[in-house]
Amino acid sequence: MTFEITCALLVSAAALVYVFYLPGRLYLGPEKTRASYLRERKDAVYENLRDLNFEYKAGKVPDADYQSLKSSLEDEAAALLAEIARLEDATAAPRKTRA
Repeated sequence: MTFEITCALLVSAAALVYVFYLPGRLYLGPEKTRASYLRERKDAVYENLRDLNFEYKAGKVPDADYQSLKSSLEDEAAALLAEIARLEDATAAPRKTRA
């Protein structure tokens, strides 16, 4: 009986170590900036516009829905492009003054 309990405890301990062990160094990937997030979001909005256009031409989306969805996606894309431009201008301005 004690052998079974000991085996069960060892297997449980091994499973817990396997699941919760963290190595000394973790690779978290590249640091995301606001500009990179906006670029990713812009790409997603453009892809949504392409999909919406395809579905509209395929007859899956009614005219009224198409116009409202297209308008909202275009507005979001314009806002994203404006913010990307603002961020790029803000980062370019300090570089120009240093030269």
